[in-house]
Amino acid sequence: MTFHVIGAGVAGLAAALALADQGRPVVLHESTPQAGGRCRALPDGTDNGTHALLGTNTVALGFLKRIGAAEGWVEPEPAGLPVLDARDGRAFHVALSPFAWGNPALRPPGFSAGALMALARMALPGRDRAIGPAMAAHPAFLRGFVDPLVVAALNTPVVEASSRRLGAVLRRMGGRGACRLLVARDGLGPDLVAPALAALAAAGAEVRFGARLRRLVQQEGRVAALDFGEEAIRLGPEDRVLLATPPWESQRLLPHLPVPEGYAPIVNLHFARPGPGPVRFLGLLDALCQWVLVRPTGVSVTVSAGDEAARTDQDRLAPKAWAELRAAALAFCLPGDWPEAAPPCRVVKERRATPRHTPGPPPDPARLPLPNLALAGDWTDTVLPATIEAAIRSGQAAAQALVR
Repeated sequence: MTFHVIGAGVAGLAAALALADQGRPVVLHESTPQAGGRCRALPDGTDNGTHALLGTNTVALGFLKRIGAAEGWVEPEPAGLPVLDARDGRAFHVALSPFAWGNPALRPPGFSAGALMALARMALPGRDRAIGPAMAAHPAFLRGFVDPLVVAALNTPVVEASSRRLGAVLRRMGGRGACRLLVARDGLGPDLVAPALAALAAAGAEVRFGARLRRLVQQEGRVAALDFGEEAIRLGPEDRVLLATPPWESQRLLPHLPVPEGYAPIVNLHFARPGPGPVRFLGLLDALCQWVLVRPTGVSVTVSAGDEAARTDQDRLAPKAWAELRAAALAFCLPGDWPEAAPPCRVVKERRATPRHTPGPPPDPARLPLPNLALAGDWTDTVLPATIEAAIRSGQAAAQALVR
């Protein structure tokens, strides 16, 4: 019996390791020359984006512990998230946890008892609706806290984002330590992908790069062979397949599979600005930049739900982003030089970074669309938005379903 995992993104890595940990023979097939998928490291060593975890992401944190990478994820802002309001230049700190808002210095803009109750209602099961209109009675709180949270967690503009998906996030933010913000100290390559591959190797799994699955050959309602073009792998009666590919690839291989209809981009800008000091993480309001990740090796900026940014040339994006992040760095007295002229910049545009999480039931494909084939991927989790946590949850769930 061999378990073939297709796709070495986060879901595929998690699924392959879950199977290998049970002593199952695993072959992981990846079409590109590297693992990580949409959480990959770039050839120059930088990340494709400023990925973060929260303390509530217990499945992801457990995975990091299993691969020996947990110590590489650090909490850059334990005293509260530094935020610069680009509208009026005000610099302040915000606690992500509502339980810390008893301290007036850590409350978000527009905080009030009514705004807090409106947010709490989002966490309750009920009618799925757009968050923006539902929070319209509290515009300052919507702008200063809810909107940044929504674009970070759902990667969907607040005017169209699903209250039900946000509710799933909010219900997980109530525990002790649940709102701790964690980022990879050195990057996704050394702090996620490389340790996962090392763990797979130690568990006896085989990884094949440059192997793009062209076709699932089906016979009698089962997968009979995997067609990789120049090579075809015929499956034995006990062999099984786990498909951990993006939704459009999964639908290409299984044409009748229900998948999301709309996607939202994420644009990331990586500036070559090495400098002293620890890892820092800043937020901005009313700016092109939403999140700024400062590492000793460089500075990265994220624009979530960035439809306009995805259509804008790098030559126009980089100077604007640098001016904004420089203002934030100076406002919070970050060490090192912050010149007016932007340093060299690399722009990474993930045009289909996540599904658009809009109101209404999401596609709900069967975990086992065929008796010997299971599905994984962040988009297959119908509870959480498409995140690292959802990807790992889905990979482990698919592995368990395939074993059963």
